[in-house]
Amino acid sequence: MKQYGFYGWEHADVRSVTEDYKGIETPFDLYDALSEIWCADTCAPRMRSEWTPENKTLGQCSITAFLAQDIFGGKVYGILRPGGNYHCYNVIGDCCFDLTSEQFGDEVLCYDGNPEQFREIHFAKEEKRLRYEYLKKALKQRQR
Repeated sequence: MKQYGFYGWEHADVRSVTEDYKGIETPFDLYDALSEIWCADTCAPRMRSEWTPENKTLGQCSITAFLAQDIFGGKVYGILRPGGNYHCYNVIGDCCFDLTSEQFGDEVLCYDGNPEQFREIHFAKEEKRLRYEYLKKALKQRQR
């Protein structure tokens, strides 16, 4: 099995609960597909100047986690970061994974006891909702 660098990859064995995204059956499929889609345009504006293809997951967390929730179900949680923003990740049953954790390099994040995150709150920021829609559309177009 191919090894991945995102948090929780060793146990990310959940399956898609929708047929809306052909070829996306597991978090690995989603990570592989998004690795070709993530770009400066999908990065959070405050981090965009730091985004590079080598650090492709930078600034992609909430839109990626909510898209993963669309595909696999479960809940999105957030780790409070300096500056007051939340870094989002997914929990489905006893499976916890973070497709965008690589942006933190060697920093160890705590995935226990964090508050649930809700798209209504995150997408109240129009730029974030638009980045999510862009990611979702690009993923669907890629599957054709």
